[in-house]
Amino acid sequence: MKNALDCAALDAALDRVHRAGMPGLFAEVRDGDRLWRGAAGVADATTGRPVSADMRHRVGSITKTFTTAAVLRQAENGRIGLDTPIGTYLPKLVPGERGDAITVRMLINHTSGLAEYLPYAYPSLKGMPVVAETGPESLDEHRFTRFDPVDLIGMGVSAPAFGTPGGTPGLYSNTNYLLLAQLLEVVSGTTAELCITRDVIEHAGLQDTGFPAGPHMDGPHSNLYEAWFGMIEPPRDYSVFDMSYAGPSASLTSTVADLNRFFGMLLAGEIVSPSSLAQMRRTVPVVSQEGKLMDYGLGLYPMEGSGQSTFWGHGGTVWGGGALAMTRADGRRQMAVAVNMQRWNRLDSDGHPQPHPIDEALAALYGVAMSG
Repeated sequence: MKNALDCAALDAALDRVHRAGMPGLFAEVRDGDRLWRGAAGVADATTGRPVSADMRHRVGSITKTFTTAAVLRQAENGRIGLDTPIGTYLPKLVPGERGDAITVRMLINHTSGLAEYLPYAYPSLKGMPVVAETGPESLDEHRFTRFDPVDLIGMGVSAPAFGTPGGTPGLYSNTNYLLLAQLLEVVSGTTAELCITRDVIEHAGLQDTGFPAGPHMDGPHSNLYEAWFGMIEPPRDYSVFDMSYAGPSASLTSTVADLNRFFGMLLAGEIVSPSSLAQMRRTVPVVSQEGKLMDYGLGLYPMEGSGQSTFWGHGGTVWGGGALAMTRADGRRQMAVAVNMQRWNRLDSDGHPQPHPIDEALAALYGVAMSG
């Protein structure tokens, strides 16, 4: 029988991403009881320190799946109603008619109509989503800024609404998940980070996953190089960064092994109930941060793999880093990939991001990782 896990092909695909211009990346692919881990490139472009597959990494919006799981576990215990208006729980944060119209479910699947707060917290990003009208200056200005989540939520709630509550397409907005974090605090009597740690991270037995206490990452990790569409040359290391700008929306640190373990257990119904999992996989159209239309469920989205098999998971980016974790619907095939540079695409004369060899090489890696 052919080995469904082609380690040589995975090694080669990983190396091609590095040779295409990615400083370093690492990954884990699982197929049943078979396991492959690989790494290519450097964790430090100055010293040449290599990356390794066991490194911890900022996984960005993959955090949203963890936050969703914590909310659903509270819902299963009767403390949260998914179709209850958020104004019932947080009347001061989402007051008036909007608080009565936006439900918890709408926050989770990004159909609340609430705007993204980042362009208001980071002045040089005010031109988003038109990247040619943005700049990276705010990243340096706010490297050590300790944001108050209530202030960030206020920016998103007071900004012009994207649409009406429950309308589609929705808008992918971190404002939604900072509100969910506040909701977890109200119903659990503790911080959202502790609630997620107790009910999800520890429940799943994850040893190398957690929320940062400050701007530094614990344990072995890579530098994170931000290029900001060619406006930072050479790309700058932002691995030391206060993640309060994202909180339980995108601040989690994990490893590729922990991510595969988490999504494997989640898709097996071992984190939330099978009925909650079924709701997570009901999607609606949502406009991504890149301005593209995507299908989004409750903290999960689908991705087509080899042979049109459906994989479920989440991706995420932070300043300088990114990750993608996907598990096939039957739970057997899994991949988790981490990269240490972001926004490598330069802009053309019209201000649009140009294709880059890294894009094609990453797509090829995902194809090999999800096949079998």
